[in-house]
Amino acid sequence: MNDRNPGMALAPDWFEAVAVNRSAAERRAGQIGPRRSVKKDHQAAWLVHAIRCMDLTTLAGDDTAERVARLCGKARQPIRPDIQAALGLADERITTAAVCVYPTMVASAVAALEGSGIPVASVATGFPAGLMPLPLRLAEIRYAVDQGAEEIDIVITREHALRGHWSALYDEVAAMREACGAAHLKTILATGELGTLTTVYAASMVAMQAGADFIKTSTGKETENATLPVALVMLRAIRDYGARSGHTVGFKPAGGIRTAKEATAWLSLIREELGREAMEPDRFRFGASSLLADIERQLQHHVTGRYSARSHHPVA
Repeated sequence: MNDRNPGMALAPDWFEAVAVNRSAAERRAGQIGPRRSVKKDHQAAWLVHAIRCMDLTTLAGDDTAERVARLCGKARQPIRPDIQAALGLADERITTAAVCVYPTMVASAVAALEGSGIPVASVATGFPAGLMPLPLRLAEIRYAVDQGAEEIDIVITREHALRGHWSALYDEVAAMREACGAAHLKTILATGELGTLTTVYAASMVAMQAGADFIKTSTGKETENATLPVALVMLRAIRDYGARSGHTVGFKPAGGIRTAKEATAWLSLIREELGREAMEPDRFRFGASSLLADIERQLQHHVTGRYSARSHHPVA
């Protein structure tokens, strides 16, 4: 992970005068795929990099310790050994960036990942809706950290953002940051429920001012999850915050990113907006559950010229 974002005092003047033009954001985002397609050997390298930026995730009601252990096994060896060797990467250590689970599954994930160096991330604060009393939400963070989570993905109270109650949102995120202790804080904005891109920009800025180490698009449970126009607005907020504060904040899209082609479009957007250094796992993550299977299929096609059945690429 990158150095912590220490946050700062709430500064509404950094965002209250900003009005985002949705049409312009959609037009700019629409240029990413067609203009920056990645081909052949470069595509394989980008897909391997996407794996290294992945928070491999299971957030299902029927999660078990056994399922989490299988997921952790996949995080340790995300590419089939024969495919990895054919790519000329047999001696490379390739893992996902983290494994993301519910708080009660953290201990199982920590045990399954022992010795791997792969951190465990936990959702918390009443994920996905966040509609719990604040003391309980903070207690859930502390529980996850006590269980061994090194990264915490929290959800904001959407009402604060929708009503423009920026002080309330700031205080909430700042309290969650404090509860995290040494664990890194990823703040989920649930952008599909915030109404306007202007609100997305403001909520992004408030979360960063309150000390978020990452800002994240979605829980994956909303009707509308990660989209490139929303990401563009959040990335501009990250860039503006960095220019004014001198601090770096990471970005995590989550929800609906299922194909290798989509992954390369996201990486292209990051590179164009924030530069090559912002594509590293300490500053960029994919929240993903089904994405890995498609990436592995595309890598097999790259080395063999054919696709295998999905059953040849097991996931938890």
